[in-house]
Parts: sequence; C-alpha cells; structure tokens
Amino acid sequence: MTQTPKPKLKKPASPQPSSRDNLVANNYSKPYQFVSFPRERPNLGKPAGHDKFDKNRLHGTLFLRLHVQTPLHVSTGIVAPGSDVESRVALIKTMTQGTEKQLLIQGSSLKGCIRSVYEAITRSCLCKTKADIQRIPDGYKECKINIKRNRIFVCDACRIFGALDWQGLIEFNDAKCESIGFNTGFMPSLHRPHPEVRNIYLNSEGEVKGRKFYYHTISAIDKGQNQGIAVQQATKAYTFTTQLQFKNLKPEELGTLLVVLGQDSKYPIALKIGGGKPIGMGTMTVEITQAKVLQNIQDWKQRYCKYTPKNDNLLAAETLKLFIQTQIQTAHSSQLIQSEQLQQLTQILRYPTDREPPEGKY
Repeated sequence: MTQTPKPKLKKPASPQPSSRDNLVANNYSKPYQFVSFPRERPNLGKPAGHDKFDKNRLHGTLFLRLHVQTPLHVSTGIVAPGSDVESRVALIKTMTQGTEKQLLIQGSSLKGCIRSVYEAITRSCLCKTKADIQRIPDGYKECKINIKRNRIFVCDACRIFGALDWQGLIEFNDAKCESIGFNTGFMPSLHRPHPEVRNIYLNSEGEVKGRKFYYHTISAIDKGQNQGIAVQQATKAYTFTTQLQFKNLKPEELGTLLVVLGQDSKYPIALKIGGGKPIGMGTMTVEITQAKVLQNIQDWKQRYCKYTPKNDNLLAAETLKLFIQTQIQTAHSSQLIQSEQLQQLTQILRYPTDREPPEGKY
C-alpha cells in the first residue's frame, strides 16, 4: 500500500512592514537593542559532568558584592497589604526578604540574568524564548539531550549553566542585602512587548534579529504615589553579597564568565536584573572581593584531610586581580568569546552611562 508522504513545513514568508510598523519603529526611541547571532552555528560539545574533579580544570568560589545603581525590584509575584511589610501604602508588590527582613535576590534570578549575557557573546542556542519556533534561525533552537541514547552534546552556555535534564557547572546563592529594610517605589504601568511589529523584531528573512537587551540609564522613572504602582525596592545606597561556586571549568570558560560580570576594563558592562528594565530599573555593578580557586588536585586532598583546612587558596587584592586578568586574557585568545557580539553588547550594557530613561510610550 502506497503511503502519501507528509508535506514539509515551509518557513514563513518574509513579513512586509505595515504602516503601523513604520510608525512604531520610527517615531519612538526604544530602550532596548538586539545583539545579533554569531555567523557560525552554536558550538556543540559534551559537558564535563559531575562524576569527578578534572585536574586540568578550575574549581572554586567567587565572593561577590552587587552594587545597586538604579532602583531594583525582583518580584515575588505577590501583592500584599502595606501593613504586612511595614510600608505606608495600602498595597505593595513584594520582594523576597530574609529572617531579619533584609531584601534578597534569588539565585535563580542572578543565574538567568548572567546566563543571558553569556549566551549572547558565545556560540550558544536561543534558550527559553517565546519566539515562534519557525522564526528561530537554523541551528539555534534550544539544546536537547537524550541520556538513554548517550546524546549529550550541548552549546557553550548549556555546558556551563545546564540544560533540560542536565545540571550545570556553576551554582548561585541567594544574594543578601547588607542593609535592613527597603524603599517604596512607584513604577508606571508597563505594556507587553509587541512581536507583531515585525520590522523591529524580525529581519528581512522573517527570522528573529537576535537577543534583546535593555539599555542602562542614569536613573529610573518613578511616577509617584498618585500614578505609580507601589513596589518594594532597593535603591542606589544598597549593596548585596553572594557567592558563586564553580567546578570543572576551563580557564577560558571562567574568563568569559568574568567578562560577563564586568571585570574586563575594555568592556565595562553591568547587570540588568528584575522588573522595570524598560524604565531604567535594575542596574547593578559587580565587585569580586575574594576568590577560592583549587587548581591542583592536591589542594582537594589537603582540604579534606584536616578538620581546619588552611586558606592557602584564598585570592584577594593584587593576587586576585592578576588571576582575573589571566583568565580574561585566556578567554579572549580562545575562540569562545565572539568579539563582534561582545562589542554590540557593550554598546547596550556599558556602565556608567549618560543615557536618559524613555519618556512616555515607546
């Protein structure tokens, strides 16, 4: 019996910009820009795994201080009575707080923010996107593995941060605010993205242009109590501390991570975390205060042979600076960092900046 072959799916035709598209694209200044995809497809490879510490790779902990530059709000998704959190407003959107009522940034929020930048400057897949799958360029669909069939090949970012059914090589602790309490801010109502405005989001071939990032600004818009939505937030005077653990990283992989954290003076970028990004919220700069790095397998043996291990592997001050610069140079000399994409990203996430937040609708 002859079977009728299934028709092949065709890529959608290139969209033609409408008059509304042109109006939106030309008459409004956008607070964001796109970082293009690298010319080569994602670089697939087998991750290091967790079964052992590779003697040729790096393992350790980075101690971070996150400095708030514009008001920060990482929402819990809960709107609570102001009296429940000792605020003067009737209702307020809340942030996570610790037992001593200090603000917290969830480790998952930090990981997502940092991962998105790492993906943009490496040959990595387009992970967790809401874009139509038929609009994604060939080769850039999210990495998928099949452990039963031993198909464990993922892109540059997924090898470090993890993929579905595969644990990453770095872990983020929740970041704890050094101060007790919070400020009350008043965000304007934000509108959803409009992907139907095709000439903004898609290229001439009908594929997504790239990865979307919001610009940093010198301040954030606050509408005041009469017009804005009350939110718990940390302002510029606030500082958070956290730790980032890593294992089985190649020097160039750690170096790329350090570039993402803004440690390369040639590419002074800052993180963009939480809600209100279009109106200038969420800018944070990163300071690495100390690092514990185990580069020799003997370090691990000594660590677990004594009840009180020494801090011989603790890096600080000049030794820390030298270590950071060495890893960054290794990353730039390798083929891991895509220089064109890094330059594009730096134009968007450069900090300090003299850019003003957008006024009105955009």
